[in-house]
Amino acid sequence: MRALLQPIGQMQPEPAAFADYRRFYRTDFAGATTYSGLLKVLDYQLVVQLWQPVAPRGTLMILHGYYDHLGLYRHLIRWALGQGFAVFACDLPGHGLSSGARADIGDFAEYQATLQALLQQAAQLELPKPWHLLGQSTGAGILLDYLLRGAVCEEIGQIILLAPLIRPRAWAWSKLLWYLIGGFKDSIERRFTDNSNDSEFLSFIRQEDPLQPRQLPCRWVGALMRWIPLIENAAPSERAVLLVQGDADHTLNWQHNLKVIQKKLPNARRLLLSGAKHHLANESENLRQHYLRFLEQNLA
Repeated sequence: MRALLQPIGQMQPEPAAFADYRRFYRTDFAGATTYSGLLKVLDYQLVVQLWQPVAPRGTLMILHGYYDHLGLYRHLIRWALGQGFAVFACDLPGHGLSSGARADIGDFAEYQATLQALLQQAAQLELPKPWHLLGQSTGAGILLDYLLRGAVCEEIGQIILLAPLIRPRAWAWSKLLWYLIGGFKDSIERRFTDNSNDSEFLSFIRQEDPLQPRQLPCRWVGALMRWIPLIENAAPSERAVLLVQGDADHTLNWQHNLKVIQKKLPNARRLLLSGAKHHLANESENLRQHYLRFLEQNLA
């Protein structure tokens, strides 16, 4: 699929084969024009997608979570289009249709390079402003990193963090396991968890989605180990952000993470969502609607 695409800046019509991709993941929305193309970042060829409604009032850029890809984000894309936003996003390195070893990264700085490239491409395409940024899990961690580096560009509107990654659950045990096996194995088998109340989503990623990675690379865990202290020791930012966290999240040590974020982002507006698990982008309908109303009130 990637070989069929041209650079995203050329805004070429999508190849016919992409229609099959959109039907499978249900990401073709009435009233929106779609484009797909390539964006070179470091040694990666990233697949970028753009949805444009008629007369957009801004742009929502989405950064997906670990093991994810854009095909899983139809709920948020549909919501954003309904709010009048264009949607601009890519599959992260090693994910989805983008190049790179599956679910791997050498250093989290590569994620920052990806975000910077997206912002530069948005400027070249003259996407409508403001540019709101939304990240799920690792994607939210990328945005948190970006914020705490203190160089947020002036085109940015709201920054939305859904279940932001800092420390995973049982992080001390995970580090010990990495020290024990990291020098002997390149990866370990991925363990799927019930990270959503949406049973259809859980069944799909386990049994039907061909783009789901099946291994957890030890190198990615090592990169995470180096990144966490950088975030926890970063200087605070006065920037206001929107934060949504589920209180039934068993993927992250979310209680610790919220304490860190409170110190780093004291002006964050927070919604603690009762009963919600980790994958907020694919939570059950009633839980999604709850936090989407919260976002709508702050994006008006």
